[in-house]
Amino acid sequence: MSCHDPCLVTRPESATLPDDLTERQVRVLRLLRGSLTLSEIATELSLSQNTVKTHTQAIYRKLGVGTREDAVIRGLDRGILRPPIRSR
Repeated sequence: MSCHDPCLVTRPESATLPDDLTERQVRVLRLLRGSLTLSEIATELSLSQNTVKTHTQAIYRKLGVGTREDAVIRGLDRGILRPPIRSR
């Protein structure tokens, strides 16, 4: 399964990431936006489920949130994620 969402921001490896998120944490946050489970995110990124849980906890801590939905909203607010493209 592959996730190719045109609404996701792509950044060069050397870019300064907001809120001290690592590149891997930004990738996890992008996938948290969708409907994938943590297990599916782990598979997508070739990581263990425990590693994805650790990244998710770090994302929540760094963004000052407690839920997946709030992390996505904060990611949108801070420009880590792009808002969805609205069709006419």
